[in-house]
Amino acid sequence: MATSQRPAHLLAGALGFMGVLHFAVPKPFDGLIPKELPGSRRAWTYGSGVAELAVAAAVAAPRTRRLGGLAAALLFLGVFPGNVKMAVDARNAPAPQKAIAWGRLPLQWPLIAWALKVRDRA
Repeated sequence: MATSQRPAHLLAGALGFMGVLHFAVPKPFDGLIPKELPGSRRAWTYGSGVAELAVAAAVAAPRTRRLGGLAAALLFLGVFPGNVKMAVDARNAPAPQKAIAWGRLPLQWPLIAWALKVRDRA
């Protein structure tokens, strides 16, 4: 029996949506970029948006889905330091903002597992 493609399509949609947001509303993403990185934060925001859109396309296409799933897992791993920065920066923020920032950290692991599952089912 054929495996459902729904997890892959949902992952591609989520990545595509987030990639578009990097261009439509870049300011929140700029704040995730460590100042130690060379170049402008906006350039990193746009670059990561391009990466998310490219990975979304790779996951969406059956011929590149296996590689796309791996790329998605690596992307989720790669943005983890930005999420840690967001949590540390929120240490003096109001409780709801702090909870959101810290709550994002453990969510990276299910995203990585999801991407690897898409890779393995391709």
